[in-house]
Amino acid sequence: MKRQKTDSAAGEKQQPAVVAEASSSEAAALHARGKEHAEKLLSFINYAWTPFHAVEEASKRLVAAGFTPISEREPWSVKPGGRYFFTRNMSTIVAFAVGAKFQPGNGFYMVGAHTDSPCLKLKPVSASSRAGYNMVNVETYGGGLWYTWYDRDLGLAGRVLLREGPSAAASGAAGLKHRLVKIDRPLLRIPMLAIHLQRDIHTAGFKPNLQSNFAPMLATQVKTQLLAPAHGAAGAPAASKHQPLLLEMLASELGVSPEAIVDFELHVCDVQPGVLGGAHGEFVFAGRLDNLAMSYVALQSLIDSTPDAASLAEETGVRAIALFDHEEVGSESAQGAGGPVMRDTITRVAAALSEGQEGAVERTLRASFLVSADMAHALHPNYADKHDPEHQPRMHGGLVLKHNHNQRYATNAVSATLFREVARRHGIPTQEFSVRNDMPCGSTIGPILSSNLGCRTVDCGIAQLSMHSIREQCGADDVALAYDHFLHFFKEFSALDASLDFSALDASLDFSALDASLDVDSLPPPNIAGTIADTPCSHQH
Repeated sequence: MKRQKTDSAAGEKQQPAVVAEASSSEAAALHARGKEHAEKLLSFINYAWTPFHAVEEASKRLVAAGFTPISEREPWSVKPGGRYFFTRNMSTIVAFAVGAKFQPGNGFYMVGAHTDSPCLKLKPVSASSRAGYNMVNVETYGGGLWYTWYDRDLGLAGRVLLREGPSAAASGAAGLKHRLVKIDRPLLRIPMLAIHLQRDIHTAGFKPNLQSNFAPMLATQVKTQLLAPAHGAAGAPAASKHQPLLLEMLASELGVSPEAIVDFELHVCDVQPGVLGGAHGEFVFAGRLDNLAMSYVALQSLIDSTPDAASLAEETGVRAIALFDHEEVGSESAQGAGGPVMRDTITRVAAALSEGQEGAVERTLRASFLVSADMAHALHPNYADKHDPEHQPRMHGGLVLKHNHNQRYATNAVSATLFREVARRHGIPTQEFSVRNDMPCGSTIGPILSSNLGCRTVDCGIAQLSMHSIREQCGADDVALAYDHFLHFFKEFSALDASLDFSALDASLDFSALDASLDVDSLPPPNIAGTIADTPCSHQH
């Protein structure tokens, strides 16, 4: 007996080591998966320098996965079991997969993100010369940390409108074409002023004038003049607004003559590719993580949740993603979340599948659920006081649910509980964020879409550092955890929403009095007759 007790005690002492070993094994597996997913994310980000390129890459992946491209200008033939996508302005993309068991009034289960990031964009007249240099006139887009753009190797990317061939030139606008371009070599630079010429920078701070001190340098005028015979774009129609040298480079990249260039929308971009970093390769260092990381995860999880028609056989709702442009400047545009893109989509699909039933569109909107996916603020080790002490999201901790009672985020208790439940069922961690009371709170597309659509919404995102810097940082594990969370959301949310097992949430809570689904508006009103005293009003009338 004594020996048995001793062996038992030894076993109990060893148990924590066994648990630690299992935990270590799980952590190692997550680390490997995180790096794998992060590498795929980097492949997407390193190509997608602009919203146009992000939408182009998303379109290619959707076509390869069997989704059918449709046009907003054409009638839609949408059927249960079908998978579709369309683009608007080539900078916003919506993709959806209709469940085979969809019934009129069933919901859309959506993940929304955005394709744009703070950057510099060329102005309509970009040609500029200063102090013997050919400069490029740019406009700041969004709320960037602009001082991080100094002394970086910069390239150009965007879209160009072309009029190609003699017949096209003669016919005018009928010959216009839209082409994407990307010059991914060091082309531009914004040089920092030497400290010797601004001795007070450490006391007064670095406060550049974004009109006077922020123009990228393209070339020296003397070299441009000496090499002018090599640049025959001076006679191009666009040469009155843009550097002929720039037009020549664009034409070379596109394989056209400079005279074919009619107009363009070009972004200045950092040419340094995103990479894995950190001692263990646990970090993602890249530009545009906000918000291409969430766009990529949304896209890939939708594709993987619907690999074929069979994957939609039991689905009763519509799985959808919407990747919007212009979030960084308020979303108020035809292709922004504040525009009609998502409502148009839901209206057309619900109406097409409703067989003329009354209120089908409105019922679908009320049954829908939106995940507003935008990057979140990780706790900064050098600025820990910038977070609320009880809300300090960490890297490798899973998606961060964002809360703000002043409606800067659209999360409420119902939407958060449903979204957490998806994760809980698969052992996926989540975190919570609420801003300090003495700091203003940012916002997302969540409140915009929830107010426009009237659907339940949760705001969430991967925790990151250096948000809106030219170079940002997040954890590799969180890319895998976000993918897992979204994948299960698409696969299971319709069934979860229809019959939530309340007993699984917390065995100590009694949900027996509630309906099987978490529709708070279906609960009968309480009987309060005779319980409220008629207190006289004390106001002077």
